[in-house]
Amino acid sequence: MTASTDKNKELFSIALVSDFFCPNAGGVETHIYFLAQCLLELGHKVVVITHAYGDRRGIRYLSNGLKTFSSMAHEAMFNGWLMGIRTVFTDHSLFGFADASAILTNTLVLQYSLANVDRVICVSYTSKENTVLRGKLDPRKVFTIPNAIETRLFYPDPEQFYGNPTTIIFLGRLVCTRHPNVRFIVGGDGPKRLELEEMREKYHLHSRVTLLGTLPHNMVREVLVQGQIFINTSLTEAFCMSIVEAASCGLHVVSTRVGGVPEVLPADFISLEEPVPELLVDALSEAIRKREYRLLMDPIEKHEAVSNMYNWPDIAKRTEVVYQDAMREQTPQWRRGLKRYADQGIGFGILYITVALINMLFLIILEYFDPASKNPLANDIPRSKPASRGTAETPVDIKSTTYRECSVNHRRNFGMRLRSAAKAPLK
Repeated sequence: MTASTDKNKELFSIALVSDFFCPNAGGVETHIYFLAQCLLELGHKVVVITHAYGDRRGIRYLSNGLKTFSSMAHEAMFNGWLMGIRTVFTDHSLFGFADASAILTNTLVLQYSLANVDRVICVSYTSKENTVLRGKLDPRKVFTIPNAIETRLFYPDPEQFYGNPTTIIFLGRLVCTRHPNVRFIVGGDGPKRLELEEMREKYHLHSRVTLLGTLPHNMVREVLVQGQIFINTSLTEAFCMSIVEAASCGLHVVSTRVGGVPEVLPADFISLEEPVPELLVDALSEAIRKREYRLLMDPIEKHEAVSNMYNWPDIAKRTEVVYQDAMREQTPQWRRGLKRYADQGIGFGILYITVALINMLFLIILEYFDPASKNPLANDIPRSKPASRGTAETPVDIKSTTYRECSVNHRRNFGMRLRSAAKAPLK
């Protein structure tokens, strides 16, 4: 990330590097695409560096002037500081500490990859704690910015919400005999698909259980609005995008209390239980009872609240603040960067130092034979006028339903656990 000065504000040239991007669909892909579009609207230059897919090679242009390249994320982080570029790492996942794969990932990859990073962004306070501990980071360099959704794509259908029989949307195996009039819609695919089909055959549930298989992202809303209750059975989750999409469509969410899920939605939007099947069935039954007695929140009201809680322009502005903070750091220096590798451990530190020295020599040779100053810059293409992203004519008062208030207890607990670490001086 580099900077240029405009008359009114500092503008950045930003490269978003990820192994996951279009044409694939998923939470990370969606996050990067919409964040990039909003950063473009703020005036920054943005490119996405990702894998090559099939016969796609070189530079590809997406809508509104967003360019994509092909490379690997860790390679970009490793070379970024060597080239004097500020680096910001965004973590969307939770990982363990005890199993062999987690130990190897944390000690041999993550700690060295983050040794010279300028700032880190996590999507929840639980994710922040996890990343700080795994990467041995100063918590003052780590910021929490949640994901968002394009709420214009996830809006409720009141006619189906009130007119359809009680319908539950979920991913996982669940059989409910206490409510014979309840329908289940299962979206997704994988090795458990056969077991679900066998269960449906065995108990003659064809009229009540619908298996849709893999859903393209543009069809998710059409499925969600058919139901009133959404169930999430994740065993680990840093930030669950699917429950935000469901809430934006007006559904009441029943979810496991794991990872960063409790931080995402306020209490009247979600029912949380431990990841125990019996407890989830009880929570689901209570949600069905509320539906039958019309005690669930109106879907339009819930959609308006979610639209104000999670929107990409706000997330982009908060991310821009982190980028500005990263630019205040000193320009990365080779000697300091090599010392940080050594501080992570002398064994593999020597390996990373050796690779870094080889890269330094390669960069010097490239600069001699092909100076960066002589390489022409790519021309900027004109961007269309940004469209309004508002979803409601009159914003709803959601003082009690903000992301910060949902997460206040997690922030307090996290601060207590890491207060002593925060006193450590920056390297």
